[in-house]
This record gives sequence, structure tokens and C-alpha cells, in this order.
Amino acid sequence: MWIQVRTIDGSQTRTIEDVSRKATIEELRERVWALFDVRPECQRLFYRGKQLENGYTLFDYDVGLNDIIQLLVRPDPDLPSTSKQTDVQAKPCSNSPPKVKKTPRVGPSSQPSTSTRDFLIDPGIGLYKVNELVDARDVALGAWFEARIRSVTRASDGHSRGKTPLKNGSSCKRTNGSVNHNSKENTKKLDNVPSTSNSDSVAADEDVIYHIEYDEGSEGKLNDCQIRFINEIFKIEKPGAHPLSLADGKFLRKNDPECDSCGGDPNKKCRSCSCHVCGGKQEPNMQVLCDECNMAYHIYCLNPPLDKVPEEEYWYCPSCKTDSSEVVKAGERLKMSKKKAKMPSASTESRRDWGRGMACVGRTRECTIVPSNHYGPIPGVPVGSTWRFRVQVSEAGVHRPHVGGIHGRSNDGAYSLVLAGGFADEVDRGDEFTYTGSGGKNLAGNKRIGAPSADQTLTNMNRALALNCDAPLDDKIGAESRNWRAGKPVRVIRSFKGRKISKYAPEEGNRYDGIYKVVKYWPEISSSHGFLVWRYLLRRDDVEPAPWTSEGIERSRRLCLRLQYPVGYPSDKEGKKTKGQSKKARGTSKRPSADDDCPSASKVLKPSDSAEAVEAFQLTPQQQHLIREDHQNQKLWDEVLASLVEGPNFLKKLEQSFMCVCCQELVYQPVTTDCLHNVCKDCLQRSFKAQVFSCPACRHDLGQNYIMIPNAVLQTLLDLFFPGYSKGR
Repeated sequence: MWIQVRTIDGSQTRTIEDVSRKATIEELRERVWALFDVRPECQRLFYRGKQLENGYTLFDYDVGLNDIIQLLVRPDPDLPSTSKQTDVQAKPCSNSPPKVKKTPRVGPSSQPSTSTRDFLIDPGIGLYKVNELVDARDVALGAWFEARIRSVTRASDGHSRGKTPLKNGSSCKRTNGSVNHNSKENTKKLDNVPSTSNSDSVAADEDVIYHIEYDEGSEGKLNDCQIRFINEIFKIEKPGAHPLSLADGKFLRKNDPECDSCGGDPNKKCRSCSCHVCGGKQEPNMQVLCDECNMAYHIYCLNPPLDKVPEEEYWYCPSCKTDSSEVVKAGERLKMSKKKAKMPSASTESRRDWGRGMACVGRTRECTIVPSNHYGPIPGVPVGSTWRFRVQVSEAGVHRPHVGGIHGRSNDGAYSLVLAGGFADEVDRGDEFTYTGSGGKNLAGNKRIGAPSADQTLTNMNRALALNCDAPLDDKIGAESRNWRAGKPVRVIRSFKGRKISKYAPEEGNRYDGIYKVVKYWPEISSSHGFLVWRYLLRRDDVEPAPWTSEGIERSRRLCLRLQYPVGYPSDKEGKKTKGQSKKARGTSKRPSADDDCPSASKVLKPSDSAEAVEAFQLTPQQQHLIREDHQNQKLWDEVLASLVEGPNFLKKLEQSFMCVCCQELVYQPVTTDCLHNVCKDCLQRSFKAQVFSCPACRHDLGQNYIMIPNAVLQTLLDLFFPGYSKGR
């Protein structure tokens, strides 16, 4: 499999490919060293909040396919200590010698500066000292910032800074106004203000110019100082909060209540702004606030109740608290789950890994075009299609199991099998081969390499494969079909692992080789281990040419059938060479593009030259007739039929064109609306039940009494193009 390693700041991301889940953390550090030039002792690796420690494997931390591991670079312990006269900037923890950059100090003195915390000055008043770091809240933003105390002074005349502006048209006594002077941060009283009327008051009018002076005396007067903005005049405030009394009149809120549930009513119970259990607002001093969900709880409402308010800095309610036994701190031993502790990998020292971590990574998508019990070829998957990993074969629907060699049901039959050369006495002749059943191995320890320890029986998958033979089932001596072509079809995939016993196996990946039929099956004693096994003789019965023949090779070239990689796989992005190419070519050029030998990618195909370039998709007479009968979708069919020259890609185009916009699947029992969109009947019925009477694709109003009539012609066509897909719906 492959994983990603990303620096903690997100600036660099590298991909490590072909890494095993059995790889140790020490091996991972070596790979990271090669990519980031950071030595292992300077690496701190994190995955899902856990620090990866030496002595474990990626499997122990559940690192999966394409997961991201974060890298934090520690300071290099081998770097020399920094001088006070210079600032050192070094490449952190690399193999190369550090680069030191000297930055001169800027200031009036050449002496080195030290921290301002060494010069804390006690002003003699207040709680804080000059140059002390404090948390300050910005009133305008409501955010907290780190700040430094610059100076500490006493409040003069028992007044605080003005904060209530005098509005235009309001009046006040001459001694009740003040101006906040921005330059000196002083508060000035209004004095010697010329009156605009006979009354002893001033009007906050833009036409009036107010002359002000300092409150300290004549020496502090400001000559020709004018107030040109009326919003600079404030009401003089007294220090401290003014208590609200009945004489002040009815109290009106200036801000909306903080709680939308109760509206700030003190007599109404509320679980949002008060105790989350009882909703009561009594005894606020007995409530404790959760630092995660920000909900309040009475200490006696908790389960179990608390005797007193917790004194720790952070407190979490029972729903937010994480079990401390599940937390793995840096440097601690990894706590193994009960399920993983019982697995064989927890006790074995074997380092053998199957599929380089790709055997059971899980599907990223699932084939829905046909059901899982579909016999015969998969629509849109031609013979010769090759995938790099078995999980891709499962995603394509050709062979569903990730590891198992036979896919089937013991009461129905087998749908597909993988020929991987698991037994040395198997014979592969291309058009026919012998296959050995499953079972008879000791599953203790590593299930994949357990030696045969018992006889095989005609049960489970062995019985499923025997049901494909057109002969009565016999679990004693087996059976042989008189008309082997009448048996149930089996999709056969040859793996590169079978190269050791067969020349027909691909050199790399897993290749779909077409449809085979079971000719006969019988029990025999294996020559390799001496236990009884069940053998099957399968013979090819497919109209498409075999991929190892000259016709099959030419057809694969026309269809541009290349080795397919998973989406996002590094080898697909970096253009690595396939096997069999020289080292010189591998070092000088990228993997051949589709333009080199794929005619369909090098030019736009025309109907005239499609036969020479790519094998076009052939329509049957029945399909052609039904397409002409589907008058409602005639325009859509014209667009789809234009891609016939693209071969198997025609079915992909067809699937995209007739996809239901609701379920994102091929339409089933399609209803062609008045606006010429195709929607599944079930999806349209659910939409109408939700009181939505419009087309899901274009919002065209269909009306509440719209009659849903399925398009039977289109349904028949889709069954012909995608046989068996209706069974899964």
C-alpha cells in the first residue's frame, strides 16, 4: 500500500509507496529520512493523535491505505549552542552541516538585549507591574490577546474615561461633558463654552464650536483648540458600575439575550444556558462549566454527584470526558485492543506480508451495475483488462473477494475464480486448466501459509464450483459433464503469482481472461502433501479472443487495455515503467503514454477510420430496433451512439447518460418526464411523498396529479446492455 507523510505546518507532503502494514516504525523513519532529509532521532511522527513509537508496526496503529502521518522536526541536538550576539538559523536536524546566519542587532547600544521580563518595575499601585505580560481583551472584537503593561497611573478626580456620547440635539450642564483627547489620553471638562441660547445648557450642534481647557489649571490651557466632530463629546462617567434602580425608569435591553431558548428569563428553566440536567437557574455558585461542550451542570445533578466544585483548571462532563485508559501519551506503551490481541500477528514474529498491505485495504467503491451473484461477463469489462491489485478486481465486480480464490454460494454455484498457482501440481494449458479446491489447511497462526493438514471435502466453495458442472452432484467420486458448454459460466482471473507454473499468467497484475466452464471434477491424492484434494477441469468458452493470442494482443492494443492502478496511486502519477523495460529507458523516459500505441488517444476518431483504430461496439438488431422505438429519448440516444467507436467506453457513456439524478445509479423502471429526463420510479415516488412535485433534474413543475408511467422500451434496452442489473434492484 502507500501512505502520505506531511510536515506539521502542511508545507510539504511526500508519498511513501510499497510500504507494508507489517513495517516497523524504525523502518518508516528510514523512509522519511530519505524523503525529508531528517534523521530518525529528530522525527516525531503522529497519526490520529498518537505519537508513533519504536517497537511497533503500522498495523498496530491501524495505519491504512493513503492515510496521512504528520511529521514534527525536533531541534538537532548536534548543533552548537547559539551565541547571545547572533541569531542562528539552521536547517533542522539534517545530515548536512548547519548554516549559520548572523543578524546584527539594531539599536542605540551594541550590548545584547535581554528579555523584558528582567525589568519588571513595581509602580506601587495596582496588581500588575510595568513590562509584565497579561491577557488583554479587545472590547470591539471580543477576542483575547497577549499584551504588555506599558505604564500604570492613578485615576484623576474620581472620573473614568468617557464612553457615553452626547447625541445631536441633547443638552447637558456645562460641567457634565468631557472630551477624550487622543494624543495625551487625558479627559477634559467642557468649560467656558459660549451658549447658543439664554439657558444654562449647551446644544450638541455641528454649528457650535466648543473651546476646552485642561483641568489642571491655567498652565494646561489649550489655545485655539476646537472640537469639529460632535461624536467627540462624552458624558462624564463616575468610577465603578452604576447600580440600576427603579428611579432610572424601565430597563431596556441594548443587546439581544444570549439564550434564544428562554430569552434570558430568570424564572424559566432552560437546559441551554443553565443546568443541562435539571434546567434550574438556582445556585449558580454550585454549577460547573464543561470546557468541551460549554454546558453547565449542578454538581449534585451529575452522575455520580460531586461534593464540591472541582479545583482543576479543565473539567469535562461525563459525555465529553475521554477515558484516560484509552489515551496513549508520548513514550507510553501502546494499549492493544482485545480483538487485536487475539490476532496471530500480535504473537508471531513473522514479517511475511501478503500483497504489500493491499490484500485487505477495503474497497473505495463497489460495482453496482450487476448484482454480486451475476453469472457471465461484467458489462464494460473486456477480456484482457488488467489491474495492479486484487482490490481493484473486486471494485470492478469481476471477482468480489479480496483474498479468496473462489467466489460463489454453496447452494447456487461459483461466479468467478482466481488462478494464482497455489498448488505446484496444477496444470495450465491456456484454453483449459486444472484447478484445486480450497480447504484442508491448518488455519492456526498465519492462515495464508498454513500447511495442508487434512483432506478436502466437497463443501462450501468446493461445492459451489461443482454446481457449475452440467452433471449431477456427487461428493464421492465426482462427475463429468456430457455437454460441458451447458454448464454455468465462471469468470477466470489469472494472477501474476501463477507465473511460476504457467506461461499464460501475466507478468504483472491480475488479468481477466474470459469465461470458462467446468468440464468435470474428481477427488485425488495430492502428490505434493499426500492429502485428498478436489480437482476441477475448466475449459474456455468465450467469443472474445484470449489475451495471449495474436488476435487478443491486437484487440488489447486497439482497446488501449493497460495495467490499471488505483486512483491516487503514486506509480500511476509518476509514470513508472512496467516490467521488461531496460534500466536505461527507465532512467531516461517516463512510462509510454497512450499516444504512443493507442490510436483512440492520439486522434479524434471518425466513423470512417474507427474500424482501423479501435474495435467499435457492435449493436444487435434487437437493440437497434428498440433504440428507434424510444422516441422520447431520441436526442439522448444520438449523443450516446456517437461513442460507439470507443469500444467498451460506450457502456460507460451509456451508464452516465441514463443515471438517475437521485440515487446516482443506472435508472431502474425509468420514468421519462415531460422535460425529457429519466428518473427511477421509486425515487420519483419518494420525492412526491416529500411534497416535492417537480423534476429532480431541472425543477420543472410536474404537478401533484402527475401519472408515473415507466418507459418499458428503455428498461428493456438497459437490460440488454447490462444483463442482470435489474436483479440487484
